[in-house]
Amino acid sequence: METILLELMILTLIIHLIDTLSYSVRLNSVKSGQFALSVSLFNLFVLVSRTANMFQAPLIGWIIGESLAAGIDPIDDIRRVIFAATIGTLLGILLIPTFLRLFEVAVKRLETTGSVPLLVIEALQISNVKRMLKRATRPNKTMLERLRYREIPKRLLIINSLVTGIYTVGVLAANYSALLVAEQYRIAAVGSSGMINGLATILLTLFIDPKSAVITDQALRGDRPYGDVKALVILLIAAKLIGTLLGQAIFFPAAKIIASFYGG
Repeated sequence: METILLELMILTLIIHLIDTLSYSVRLNSVKSGQFALSVSLFNLFVLVSRTANMFQAPLIGWIIGESLAAGIDPIDDIRRVIFAATIGTLLGILLIPTFLRLFEVAVKRLETTGSVPLLVIEALQISNVKRMLKRATRPNKTMLERLRYREIPKRLLIINSLVTGIYTVGVLAANYSALLVAEQYRIAAVGSSGMINGLATILLTLFIDPKSAVITDQALRGDRPYGDVKALVILLIAAKLIGTLLGQAIFFPAAKIIASFYGG
């Protein structure tokens, strides 16, 4: 089971790493003015993240199934998976400066080649991999200075932390709740993960995406300074990091709430 747990932790780390990097795409789109190209290229990264997400649920199910058979409580293992989400977010934060430099070059190449698969093939060439490593950039505290953080709505950040917490533990809590209900209700309890993530998606769509899009569009039109988008991205990523930590606190209560619907 340790191998499965390690694979699950790596997948979770990758998902949250890519999700964290996705926040920074707004910076490139505003700075370069190539919003459509930036979004088109980033869909490739989203595809990798979604593919990893597809394998996450079966691995969690495997751990829960083995735990049920052995009569043990896997809560510590589940908390390690949540911790992997935090590590993935932290790695994403550290890699954002390098990612933005590489992403800017990739967007320009995409404009020339017009093909994402061709761009991927070029990127995997040894000579290009060496160039990418040379472009590695460390985060600098000057990146955080003189930004108008007060211009970013605080409610946006609170909701983003909450949504991230729900996303982080949604599938995990639903699967864990199978341990807390009678055998005939276990499949139904596990199936609740879609409902939980659906709630998080609704909150994201209603409260976070529209306001973030407004600030980004205003910066693209020149009605806001580029620094406002930078402040938005930094604060949203910080809120996401807090959300993964929040996941540790809400995981077990969430599992109990799910179980309560099925007599647990």
